[in-house]
Parts: sequence; C-alpha cells; structure tokens
Amino acid sequence: MSREYGICPLIKHREFSSLQKVWNAQLDSELYDQRSQSETVNSRLKRKYGAFVRSRRWWKQFRELAFACIVRNLDQAI
Repeated sequence: MSREYGICPLIKHREFSSLQKVWNAQLDSELYDQRSQSETVNSRLKRKYGAFVRSRRWWKQFRELAFACIVRNLDQAI
C-alpha cells in the first residue's frame, strides 16, 4: 500500500547473503542519515516527556499529546 504512494523503507537488511548486501547498497545514504536523525529526536522526546499516553479515551489522549506539544514548544522557546 505505501509503495503505491512512492514510499520506500529505509531500514537496512541484515547481511547474510549477497542479495541483502546489494539491497543495502541501493539505499540512499543521505536519506538513511535523515532517518537516523529523526529516530534520535524521537528518542530524546520520549526520554524527556514520556514514551506513552496514560489516558484511555481517544479525546483525552489527543488532549494529552496536544499539551505535551505545547510544553515542548515552551521549553524550546525559553
């Protein structure tokens, strides 16, 4: 489904065969570096603001995430 929209995975294969080495060589290293940057940012945000929402209802989850975004933006502005 995602390939229909032109989305391709950026996860490297474990190199057990020559075919997997070829697949890894075909990955765009510049895009892979951007992926690792976004993973680093996500990890920092999870450590600082929590890795999950505590609410059970969807509208409370949305409110909790919106509040976390506001707090993060305030932290960044200060």
